[in-house]
Order: sequence, then structure tokens, then C-alpha cells
Amino acid sequence: MQNIVSIEWLVLATLCVATAAVAVWWLSPAVGQKGMEHDLLTGDSRTDAVFLFDDANLIGWSTGARKFIGDTADGFSWATLRDQLSRSYPGLPQSPGFLKDVGPLVLSGTSTAESHEAHCEWIDGITRVQLRRSATEAKDKALDQELTTLRAAVHQAPYPVWLQSEEDEVTWSNLAYDNLSQKLRGRNVDFADPLFSDLSEPMTSGKAERISIPLPDSNKKLWYNISTTETEAGWLCHAVDINAVVDAEVAQRNFVQTLAKTFAQLSIGLAIFDRNRQLVLFNPVLIDLTALPANFLSSRPNLLSFFDRLRDQRMMPEPKNYTSWRHQMADLLEAAAEGRYQETWSLPSGSVYSVSGRPHPDGAVAFLFEDITAEITLTRQFRSELEMGQSIMDQMDEAIAVFANDGTMTFSNKAYHDLWQMDPDASFAKVSVVDACRVWQNMCAATPTWGELRDFVGGRENRDQWWTHVQLRNGNPLICKVSPVQNGATMVTFRAPAPSIAPPEQERFKITHQNG
Repeated sequence: MQNIVSIEWLVLATLCVATAAVAVWWLSPAVGQKGMEHDLLTGDSRTDAVFLFDDANLIGWSTGARKFIGDTADGFSWATLRDQLSRSYPGLPQSPGFLKDVGPLVLSGTSTAESHEAHCEWIDGITRVQLRRSATEAKDKALDQELTTLRAAVHQAPYPVWLQSEEDEVTWSNLAYDNLSQKLRGRNVDFADPLFSDLSEPMTSGKAERISIPLPDSNKKLWYNISTTETEAGWLCHAVDINAVVDAEVAQRNFVQTLAKTFAQLSIGLAIFDRNRQLVLFNPVLIDLTALPANFLSSRPNLLSFFDRLRDQRMMPEPKNYTSWRHQMADLLEAAAEGRYQETWSLPSGSVYSVSGRPHPDGAVAFLFEDITAEITLTRQFRSELEMGQSIMDQMDEAIAVFANDGTMTFSNKAYHDLWQMDPDASFAKVSVVDACRVWQNMCAATPTWGELRDFVGGRENRDQWWTHVQLRNGNPLICKVSPVQNGATMVTFRAPAPSIAPPEQERFKITHQNG
């Protein structure tokens, strides 16, 4: 038990001794002085010369102070420093102790001093001397550098900049302005004479204005956007080259004129509405088709006003419900913007218009108006003639079927439908000669006629008219007549034979010859 107590006291004593040793090392003058020297040697600039003295003895120095001290610091004291700096910095104290009594000193250097001021101070027994540039000099240097940068930026600017007095004289200009003046007026130009003479508008409005300069010996002009700013020295003017913009505008205007001339030759009325739904382009045919006044179209009406005017002029179908008219216009516009609008307008005057809407770039919409009255009239007349011909053929007793050169049945009459109990028009699929022969073969007695008929319909040679006898399964006889018609088509007719009239000898011969 006694041994354990002795060991504890020994450990405690060892810890106390170690703690005391660390404290002595930390508080020793050498370490404290070394840390203080590091802080005091830090200057405002890497080029500053900083000296540290303990009384009159040099104990530390910065890199910038090496040229004053030389290769070795032995023998360098306060007196040595004062001998070197007394002429450049008058008023340097005879001894460092003076600073302890009077406090820090800032000594201005003479014209021979490399640095413009010496800062001397006493800090806890250490005398610190720093040779540095004055704050005023650093500020002046920064301002000079900034001014140099600004001058270079303005002078080397790619667009003309100049200063013009109230008497309309150029008092300063940059390199771009001078080069432009020499280019337009020659080498011996008077730079005081303004290149841009008419600046009244930009000076008055305060906004950039477009001004042109004529090129010598040419009809061309150079275009610039001129902006002016009033200063105490006069008017500061800036010119921005916009020749590319002007050329693009001219090209666009010429393109629009070309389009207008092209559209003027069209037989289709054209109305283009921009993204704001205002009429921006139309051709003369639109005036003829819609009977809308030219002054109304030139006033750039919006889309709803345009169609309202068409309705008032009875140039579009009358809506059944005027309350829903605006909603119909919204649907029409949406369909046109997607390219889905396509309608046929039957007008009260009897005319028929085809109206379609198409999307255009940048949200624009184009409407096309085409007069299709002639086409519709011709179609109706053709359809009427077809219906008349069908009606006439349906009154005939002969069963008639017509096949095109590809073997498709294109026509049949009512007698054919009744005879063969089939209506080709009732089927969505096309009826071919093979389909028809299959029906005939099922309802007639066996005969080689149907194979010959199929070959005749698909053939291109020996297309002479012929006929033959066939017999239905119920025993009724039929005369089948095969005749070539226009465009390679074939007409097949079926009729009951007349008992009192015998077939002509020539026709009977042709049938005998073809049947072998």
C-alpha cells in the first residue's frame, strides 16, 4: 500500500516539472522575440524595407532592407542606418529611445529617396523602421493607370467617338473617327471640321438617330446610329456602324416587293395575318374575290374585323347562330394555325370558294381564297350527265356490264343486277372480271365462253366484236355479246334471243371460228 502511494506522488511530481518546463520555454525571450520579429517584419508591400532594432542593435530585417545592410549584418546599428538615411529622410531620431517618448513618426522623403516616406515606431522595446511609398502616391499611380486604360479603350474603340463643341468643332476624336475621316475626305483632312454635320435630332431627342454619310464618287451611303451626351467640355458623340442592318432591311424590302409582285399574278386570294392577328400582306386578287375595299385592307384590320366584314358583304356563309360566331372564329384560327382549316364556301351569289388556312413562321397565319365555281359547276354537270346516262341504261332490257382494261367492272345497269342477282355498287371492294365470270359460271350451264371472255378483257390484240349462246341453269337461253369500247375497255351484254330472227351468217361464223 505504501509503495502505491509513493508511485502516485512520483507521477504527480513529474507532471509538475514538465508543465513548468513548457511554460519556461514558451515565455523565454528568444521565442517571444522571434514571433514578434515575424509580425513586425510584415510590411504593406513585398518591396518595403523594414528594420527591427533592440535599442541600437539590429535584430531583424525584411527582404527589401537587404540592399541597405549588405551581405552581413555584423556591425549594422542604428547609427549606421541613420548615416545612410539622414539625407533622404531628414528628422530621423539620433537614438531609438526618442520614439518611446514622442511616439510614432512619419518622415517624408526628399527627391533622392527611393521610397517617399519612413514610418518609425517603438513597440514593446522594439524599434521598427519601415521605408514605404506614400498612400497619396499609390492612389495617384492607380488613377494614372486607370486613366491610361480608359484612354486606350476609347482611342482603340472600333467605332468613331469624338467630342464636339457648341461651335460645331471637333475638339477630340479617337482613332476610328480619324481613320473614317481620312477614308472619306483624304489624307489632308481638317479634323476640326465635323464629319457628321447634322446632329440636331440626337442632341434634341437624346436618343440614337440614324444618319448617313455619302461616299465620294458613288451613290452609296454609310449609315450610323449617332448618340450624343452633353458634357462640360461639349457634346460627346458615339457612332455605331449599322450598314449591315440597313442592307438587311433593303434586302427584306426588296424580297417583300418581289413576293408582292409574284402574289399579284396569282389567281388565288392571299391574306397573311401576323402573330398579333393583323393583316400584313394581301394581293389584288383578294380585293376582286372578297369585294373588300382596298383602303380597308390597307388599314391592317385584325382577323375578326376581316371576317366580320366578309360576313357583312355576304362573302361567306351566314352563321346559324351569331352568338357563337366568335367561338367559331377562335376554332377557325386554331385550325388554321395547325394547318387543318379547309372548307368550301357556297355563297348566296352562287359562287363557290375554297378557303384554307396555313401556318406561317413566327406565329403568322395565311388564308387562301380560291374561286372554284367553274370546277364545281363542271363537276356538277358531269355528275348530272352520269346520272342521266345511268338512268337511261337502267331503262334498257339488255343486261350490260363494262370492264376497264385492268379487268375491273366500272359500270352495270339495273337489268344486269336483276339477271345475275348482284349489285357491284353495294360492295366496298372492286368487282373484277374473274369475280363476274365466277357468278356467271355458277348460274349457267358449262361452257368455255367465260375463259375466252376473261382472255378478251385482258388482251390487247384481235379485239373484234363477237357473240355466243349461253344457257341459264333454269333452261332459259341468253345471247352474250362482247364488244371492245374506248380506252381498252370491254362491254358485255346479255339478252334473250328473238325466236323469229336467226343470227346473221357472219356473226355465226365468227363465233364458230373462235370456238374452233
